Order: sequence, then structure tokens, then C-alpha cells
Amino acid sequence: MARRRGNSTHEMAKRRGRGIASTAAAGGVALLVAGCGSNGQSTLNPHSKPADQITTLWWAMMVAAWIVLGGTVVLLVISWIRRRREGLPILGQSERGSTGMVIGFGVVVPVACLMVLFGFANFEVGKITGAPARGSTTMRLQVVGHQWFWQFRYGGSHAVIANEVHIPVNTRIDAAVTTDDVIHSFWVPELNRKIDAVPGRVNRILLYADKPGVYRGQCAEFCGLQHANMSLRVYAEPLDRFRSWLAAQEKPAAPPTDPAAVAGERTFLANACASCHTIRGTSAQGRIGPDLTHLASRQTLAGLTIPNDPAHLLAWISDPQHIKPGVKMPGLGLSAKDFRDIAKYLEGLR
Repeated sequence: MARRRGNSTHEMAKRRGRGIASTAAAGGVALLVAGCGSNGQSTLNPHSKPADQITTLWWAMMVAAWIVLGGTVVLLVISWIRRRREGLPILGQSERGSTGMVIGFGVVVPVACLMVLFGFANFEVGKITGAPARGSTTMRLQVVGHQWFWQFRYGGSHAVIANEVHIPVNTRIDAAVTTDDVIHSFWVPELNRKIDAVPGRVNRILLYADKPGVYRGQCAEFCGLQHANMSLRVYAEPLDRFRSWLAAQEKPAAPPTDPAAVAGERTFLANACASCHTIRGTSAQGRIGPDLTHLASRQTLAGLTIPNDPAHLLAWISDPQHIKPGVKMPGLGLSAKDFRDIAKYLEGLR
């Protein structure tokens, strides 16, 4: 009976061990699969020379790490195989050989690898990914971080856009980054490194895309409750298309013609909306929230949290705290008809 109970306990332990191993394996696979879904935000998919240098550095560090790991594993395997014999393979019990291995693999190789990586990172990658030299760019872009959205202004233009910035492809752009509240970090991994946005300070970085595409970015410095939903998109497009887009963005908002939209504009201007947002061409000149002059031309709302369509727009202005808890946009306490009218007005701001 005791033997049977012992066997049963042993089997239970084996099954438990297999269950733990299976769970660990499944978790590892899940992590690998999750890592593959970069959502257009991968440092290993560069689309500019600075991003390409960062990717090269990443792979160099990865290769160096695998070499060190491989050497460690080999030594561990040798030590296990020869655990009942004294000395090292080939070298035997030579004290000079053992000391040489310790110095070589424990000091010389790590120091050499670190020096090579340090030199490449600081003198090659740092030079290319740093602030662009004065006069080396053809466009200037002001980037301002807010809780929790990004605002962009084009040098020499009245155009102001939130969260979805357009740039011409193959054009060097001097992005001047700052913030109006707390510290943020501007990062578009496929185009360049991250750079901090610090109150009272302007940091500069090169923004460049070598081919048309949509590149996702993110605030990379914890900045409050909705930090994870402070995202942006960079639309890189041919120069002629960019110029057409910018010319449209420079214009003031067109006055509404639909009766519901006219009523929505009146309600918008008479309430707190106009105190927080700017709509060029109207009396709304607020500076707290994003500029809404051409809101309907954007693909998303609330820092890329929801799509910009009539249903989501109405839900967003009716109850912003439900969609993005903690956002500074308050509930206005208007009637359902007022919200529908405001949504109709905003839908026409193209």
C-alpha cells in the first residue's frame, strides 16, 4: 500500500512538472508571437539612415551577447562532462593556462567588445542620430507634447495638426521638440531614436523617411494615466501630395451650411469647447486641447485610440472619460441633440 501511494505521489509530481513545463512553453511562445506584432513600430524595420544605424547597433549587441552566452554555455557543458576529472581539456592542470583563460575570457574579450560597441554607438550612431546641423535641413517642424496628445506646427505656415503629422519623403526635417506640461518623449522607432520633451527646453532631432509610408510613434516617457494612449502617426508622402495637403491645412475652417452643423457651430462657440480648442476662422481660440480646424481630415481621434468616424466622434465628445479616462476634456452636460449638432459640425471640418 505504501509503495502504491509513493508511486501515485511520484506520478502526480511528474504530471505537475509536465504541466509547469507546458505552461512555461506556451507562455514563451505567446511572448514571441506578441513581440512579432510591432504594430508598425519596430526598431528592426528602419526607413531612414539614423534608424538603420540604430538597427545595426542592436544587431551588433545581440551578436555580442549570443557569443558571450555561447562561450558560457560551452564552459558549463565542459565542466559538467569533466566534473570527475581535474584540470581543463588540452591545458590539463596548468595554472598558467587557467589564469590565461580567466584573463582572456573574463577581462580582455569583454573589454574589447564593450570598447567596440561604445565607439560605434557614441561616434558613429550618435553622430547620425543626433540633432541635425544648422542649415542641413529644408524644413522645420515644431513638436509639442501635451497630456495626452502631440501637436505639430510647420515653420512658415499656419497649419497646425494633432497626432497625425505629414512629411515629404526624402526630405530632411529639423524637428524641435518641447512640452507644455510634464516631460514626454517623442519616438518614431522606424525613423530615428527617441528624444525627450522637457518643459522650458527645446531638443532637436532629424525626422526623415526614405520611402512613402505610415510610421507609428509613441510617447516613451511615463507622463500620467493615459501615457500608453499618447500615440502618433507620421505620414511620409511624395512632395507634391504633401504640398497639396499642407495648402489645405493652412486654410481656415469653411463655414457650415447644413442646418444641424450651423446649430452645432453655435453651440460649440457658446460653450467650453471654444475655451479649450482653436478653430481658425471662428472665435474659438483655446490652447488647452488640440486644434480642430481640419479635424475631419484626420483618420483617428484621442491619440490614435479610436477611428475618426461619425459614431466614434459622437461618443468621444459625449463622454470622453469613458473612452480615455483621465483626459482633460470634461463632460459638458449638454443635451443629446446638442452633441449630435456639434458632431455634425465637426464632421464638416475638412
